[in-house]
Amino acid sequence: MNRFVEKLQQSVQRNCDISDAQWGAEYGLCTYLMKMREYYRWEHGMAYGERLPKDEVGDWLMAREQLWEGLQGVAFERLEVDGELYDPFDTEAINRKLTPLGLVYSGGVGRSGRSHFFLAWLERHEAPEEFSLYVAGSELARDLSSPPAMNCGQAIFVRRESLRRMLWEKLENWRWSRPENALGRAFSCYDFEGDLDVALDAMTDAEMETLLLHERGEYEAGRLLGQRWNDMVLSLSHTPAELMARAVRDHLADCTMTLPHLLDEGRDASIHFVLGNFSAMRKSLFPSLQEAYDTWVTTSDRRRLRVVSAEGRAHWQAIAERMLDLYHRFGEDAAEPIHHMVEENHL
Repeated sequence: MNRFVEKLQQSVQRNCDISDAQWGAEYGLCTYLMKMREYYRWEHGMAYGERLPKDEVGDWLMAREQLWEGLQGVAFERLEVDGELYDPFDTEAINRKLTPLGLVYSGGVGRSGRSHFFLAWLERHEAPEEFSLYVAGSELARDLSSPPAMNCGQAIFVRRESLRRMLWEKLENWRWSRPENALGRAFSCYDFEGDLDVALDAMTDAEMETLLLHERGEYEAGRLLGQRWNDMVLSLSHTPAELMARAVRDHLADCTMTLPHLLDEGRDASIHFVLGNFSAMRKSLFPSLQEAYDTWVTTSDRRRLRVVSAEGRAHWQAIAERMLDLYHRFGEDAAEPIHHMVEENHL
C-alpha cells in the first residue's frame, strides 16, 4: 500500500472503532464473543480453518475493549482524499475520487441507527442508469458488524469478504447441533467437509448474486416508498415497530426481486439460503412463505412458492403504505399503532 491508502485506511478504521465503541455491546454474549474471535482472525490474516491462539485472543479482546472505552463519545473523523476533507457519510463524493484508484468506500446508517464504515479494494463497478453497483473485494478497514450488502443513496454495495466471513460464522454455528433446517440444506449443496475453502468460495460466488438481487429489490422498494420511509424508520428506532418496518421492506424486496429470479433460474441452494436467513420477525410476519417452502422441500413442487411470492409483493407493498399513512397521522407517536396494525396483517 502507498502512503495515501495507508493513511485513509487508518482514518476509516478509526471511525469503525468509534462506531464499535458505541454499538459493539449490542449483541448477546455468545454472538459477541464469536464475532470478536472472527474479528481477530480478520485483523491477523488467519485462515478460517486455522485454530485461534486462546491466550493471544484474550489479550487482544481486553485491549480492544479498552480502546473502545477511550472512544466513547468521540466524533467521527472527516476523511482526507486528494487534499480535500470529506464528511465520512459523503459516500458518493468520496467514491468519485476512489473508484479510479481501484478502491471503494461506504459510510452509512443501518439497523437501530448504527453507523457502518468500510474501505476495500474494488472488485467490480457498474453504473446502469438507475443505480451504481460496487462489489468490494479484500477489505482494508471494517467494523465489528460488517453487513455484507447495503443500499446507500443511489448506490448498492456488495462485500465479498464480509459475505464469506458471514457464511463461515453461520456454518460454525450450524455445526454445533446440525439441525435439519433451511440453512443446513443450503450448506449441504457444497462440500464443506471435503474442502472448506473451495466450498466457501463457491457458496460466496452464488450468494453474492442473491445479495445483489435482494439489494436491487430494496432499491425498488425505496423508489416506491420514498424518503418518508427512511424518516419513519429512524423515528421508530429501538422499538418493535422498527423491526417490523425492516422486515416488511425485506419481504417486499424479496417478493419483488429475489424469489422470482431464484425460482425462474432453479437456484435451489439459494432459495434454502434466503429462507434460512430469515429473522424471527420475518418468519412471524410471513408464515405462508414458510409453509410454501416446506411444501417445496417435501414435494419438489414450486407452484405454491411462486403464488405466495406474488401475493407477498402486493401484500407487503400495501402494508408498507399503511405504515406510512400511520406515520403521517401520528408522527413520533406512530410506533404503537404501526405495531398493532402489522400484528393484525400477517400473511
